[in-house]
Amino acid sequence: MAITAKLVKELREKTGAGMMDCKKALQETDGDIDQAIDYLREKGISKAAKKADRVAAEGSAHVEVSGNEAVLLELNCETDFVTKNDQFKTLAQDLAKHILSQKPETVEDALQQPLNGDGETLEKFINSNIAKIGEKISLRRFTMFNKTDNDAFGAYIHMGGNIGVVTVLEGTTDEQVAKDIAMHVAAVNPKYLSRDAVSGEEVEKEREVLKTQALNEGKPEHIVEKMVEGRLNKFFEEICLLEQSFVKDPDQKVKQVAKSHDATVTSFVRYEVGEGIEKREDNFAEEVMSQVNKK
Repeated sequence: MAITAKLVKELREKTGAGMMDCKKALQETDGDIDQAIDYLREKGISKAAKKADRVAAEGSAHVEVSGNEAVLLELNCETDFVTKNDQFKTLAQDLAKHILSQKPETVEDALQQPLNGDGETLEKFINSNIAKIGEKISLRRFTMFNKTDNDAFGAYIHMGGNIGVVTVLEGTTDEQVAKDIAMHVAAVNPKYLSRDAVSGEEVEKEREVLKTQALNEGKPEHIVEKMVEGRLNKFFEEICLLEQSFVKDPDQKVKQVAKSHDATVTSFVRYEVGEGIEKREDNFAEEVMSQVNKK
């Protein structure tokens, strides 16, 4: 029988398995949902599916550099303990190397790409690691970077993988200065590269807030504008990398540090593991008792 998208969706909802796994299971069982569920269980995919509703908010950021290409990714798991597992670390490396090699545009694209000659997809490869490690694991996001032979990547991993940063500097091959700026990004967490990257709408909104503050302080209107511009500069220093005082030498701004090496910072990306993920607050004692009561 024809395997419809509706049927695949139904099996995914019942098992939590990946789309391609569900489609194959239905093809192998002639569209029989119950048999397809058994098929997935027999293949061990259900081990991953059982963990699909868990919250994976821990994990590690990982950087892989190959010549003039680099990738920064975030690989999530359920507990901080697993991030110290050698198999988890190797998985992050394998995923990063695959992304550098195959250059998928999105995580969804990456998961459906064959990982090796036997046709195993990245999604299946991750699922097989879930079965071995025993926790939900997910590739959350990645960013790829390119440079020329005359440029430098700055790669920095902080706190064992809790924060990962990659910077790209043009005009220098000095990886140390690029890494120093990456360390600054990890510590200070700028929102934008430069003033030009801040939208006019955001600047105008901040200007109005600062103006209202100044007027509420009882400042005369004829000096409010000058005050606002001064405070706006402070606003840019707080959110723009190039305007910030360099953490290793506060007497210099980041843009001055780069310029002293005849370099220009062209981009940066900072991943903090779990940011934006709502972590579930579990009562550990209750969880243990619930498992005991099932036996």
